[in-house]
Amino acid sequence: MATILILESNTPDMVANGQAASGGFVQSFAALAPEAGVKILNPYARAFSAKELEGVTGVVFTGAGVAWSTDAAEAAPLRRWMEGVLKAGLPVWGSCNGMQLAAVVLGGAVGASPNGFEVGVARKVQLTEAGAAHAMLAGRRNGFAVPCIHRDEVQRLPKGAELLAGNAHSPVQAFVYEQGGARVWATQYHPELAAAGIAAYLRSKGIFSLHQALAEDLEQAETCEDSAARLGTSRQALSLQARSTELANWLQMLRQD
Repeated sequence: MATILILESNTPDMVANGQAASGGFVQSFAALAPEAGVKILNPYARAFSAKELEGVTGVVFTGAGVAWSTDAAEAAPLRRWMEGVLKAGLPVWGSCNGMQLAAVVLGGAVGASPNGFEVGVARKVQLTEAGAAHAMLAGRRNGFAVPCIHRDEVQRLPKGAELLAGNAHSPVQAFVYEQGGARVWATQYHPELAAAGIAAYLRSKGIFSLHQALAEDLEQAETCEDSAARLGTSRQALSLQARSTELANWLQMLRQD
């Protein structure tokens, strides 16, 4: 494995205020793939250049706390990077905003969930038949819970995408798109984030701040079973090994390519 490019999907101003979505990936990759090099770029600060992809093994599109959806005019810089990465044929990981971005660029549709925000953990996530057989979800079983925070969701999958998992809140919790030279693995939830990372978003002044009441349990959930239970999960499910299952599988795919 050579280098993973992380495309930070929060704006430079947000990053300067401590809202860098790339941090969870940096920490997770340090534990899961210490041999990998990591490079971080911000599409809102740097126009797409194919030169930036030289020597890159895989590309991550992070989540984001921005106020706009991935189909909005404001997200055009992100879409240009996604288009360029897909054209280059590099494997893509997308979390949350990154999944919605891939869906839009590939011809799907996104919008605010009619069920409102899903905050804390995505509960009772169910595998589809395709999901149970796909390498991205190897190790997962029906009914799993994983850190999650979002307003928008994928409301129409791109043609050719495979739905791998969903739950009662958001029917599209995970999908893959593997055709035409593109390989996108994506989740609505956040396998890269510890529960405390979700809490940090809630304590910020962004669009998720109305849910701060959950922050204390999220901060304690990995050490306190009662806090985890109130969130609808367990300490074990929120451990690095368990919650990063999909991300570890993506890294293994990169090693094998």
